[in-house]
Amino acid sequence: MKKKLAAVLAAALFVALPLGLSEHAAAKAAKTYKNCTELNKDYKGGVARSDSTKNKGGKTKYKPYASKELYDANKKLDGDKDQIACER
Repeated sequence: MKKKLAAVLAAALFVALPLGLSEHAAAKAAKTYKNCTELNKDYKGGVARSDSTKNKGGKTKYKPYASKELYDANKKLDGDKDQIACER
């Protein structure tokens, strides 16, 4: 039973990736926020371009969410250009 389930899940994944359920779909779905107040309602620590991005503006209260697609969609909100938008 487990082998059949694993085979079905693998087949579904194999079919779904070419249909656009990959990173390209995530890039299209990345929400653009009007300002940092709105972004911080969903992401308290802001949005970092990657996990390895370091905050250059000093100590922050929350850890930022890492997402290249989401950061790129809201790059205009990164006032200090440290690759973390709306850090708190």
